[in-house]
Amino acid sequence: MKMTFLAAAAVCAALCHADCGYSDKVPDEGFKPLFNGKDLSGWCWSGSETAYYVDADGNLTLDPKRKGAGQLLTDRDYENFVLRFEFCMPTNGNNGLGIRCPLGKDAAYFGMCELQLLDDGGSAYYDSDAKKDKLKPYQYCGSVYGIVPSLRDNFDKQIWGKQKNFTGGGSYLRKPGMWNFEEVRVVGSRIQVILNGYMIVDADVKDIKGDGTDTPDGKKHPGLHNKTGKLGWLGHGAAVKWRNIRIKEVGPDYKVGACPCLNKAPAGFTQLFNGRDFANWKGVTTKEKFDNPIVRQKATPEKRAEMQKIADGQMREHWHVRDSALFFDGFQGGYSLATAKDYKDFEMYVDWRLVSVTGDSGLYLRGSPQVQIWDAHNQWHIGSGGLYNNKKNPDKALAIADNLIGDWNRFRIRMVGEKVSVWLNGTLVVDNVTLENYWDRKSPIFPCEQIELQCHGDPLEFRNVFIREL
Repeated sequence: MKMTFLAAAAVCAALCHADCGYSDKVPDEGFKPLFNGKDLSGWCWSGSETAYYVDADGNLTLDPKRKGAGQLLTDRDYENFVLRFEFCMPTNGNNGLGIRCPLGKDAAYFGMCELQLLDDGGSAYYDSDAKKDKLKPYQYCGSVYGIVPSLRDNFDKQIWGKQKNFTGGGSYLRKPGMWNFEEVRVVGSRIQVILNGYMIVDADVKDIKGDGTDTPDGKKHPGLHNKTGKLGWLGHGAAVKWRNIRIKEVGPDYKVGACPCLNKAPAGFTQLFNGRDFANWKGVTTKEKFDNPIVRQKATPEKRAEMQKIADGQMREHWHVRDSALFFDGFQGGYSLATAKDYKDFEMYVDWRLVSVTGDSGLYLRGSPQVQIWDAHNQWHIGSGGLYNNKKNPDKALAIADNLIGDWNRFRIRMVGEKVSVWLNGTLVVDNVTLENYWDRKSPIFPCEQIELQCHGDPLEFRNVFIREL
């Protein structure tokens, strides 16, 4: 049975407390798994069923050497939805995601569309020496194939050399053998594709006829305006892997982040982020070591004002409000975001989500690092929430309580004096531990300083940031 947008909102409201806030657990987002990691229940084939199988690590795997590489589609049809999944491409790999497509026909034309999955920085598709494409723009990874090109301008943008993770050619796809996270939103005629945190497609195809007269590839796309159909993977003869495939069905008026609890403060707490702008926030810059509280505190008011102007310029360039959340782009020139006010003892809530596999971030408390945020499932196998920069006192989380990449998490953080406790998704992961002064190991933590959302070179999002002074 389909859940309408209004019904989903009602469920979300029921999951929150009567004052709309606050459970220590982030409300259930309503996603259902499409792949169980054990078998191909819920899927059907168009072509040889031997090519798709579940490998020893629980990944959905396509091996074209196993005779045939046809389509693997969902048993049932879908209309409006948000789809989240992870995938891993081989060198010069090629596949596609069919949207609202019929069984047994070419999804790129008879489905609403094919969203391209392609190692578009590979040598088969990009000449790195000549810096020249071998593709049409509508063939880039993430493109609505033949119709809408994806964004592909990722040339040396990432901070701290993290461009080494990307395949090249301006693509937002990671190198062959690395896992990618993708979120696809299809509502009515609108299609959005977020690849590894970056919005590479945001298009409405309602005014495109699809009869070959106004499509970039000059071909007919008779299924472009399909209202419903199957979803699935389209073969193309390359060994590809998928995991953590899940879907949320939504109504025709769905808006991202429309939960009634979004940005509504719990009783006794102050809202730090309003879902619209940077009120209550300021930038942080590393210029002249002004990320160091000791340096800031010693500076004259005039110097602090000068450096704050620089920091705020960097903030406006690299921090954005996206889907009612604070989004950091991870690009060069960007750095952390700080509260406009300094805090002594406090309790706070903050929701966050990583939008790339092996993503990394954190929260600075009273100007000092940090309550750790990272991909606990794929990187260190240590949970988020630990006081990472501690040397003498415990620095690791007591448990892994992190949700999947792309899903929202909730911290509750309590700081009294030097002591910090952290709950992640309702689980106590730091129990009254001393936070050490990273900037001066011989001194206790600063009694009053700003709180920061950390830049660590990866895109990520924050929302529902609330604080109560103690």
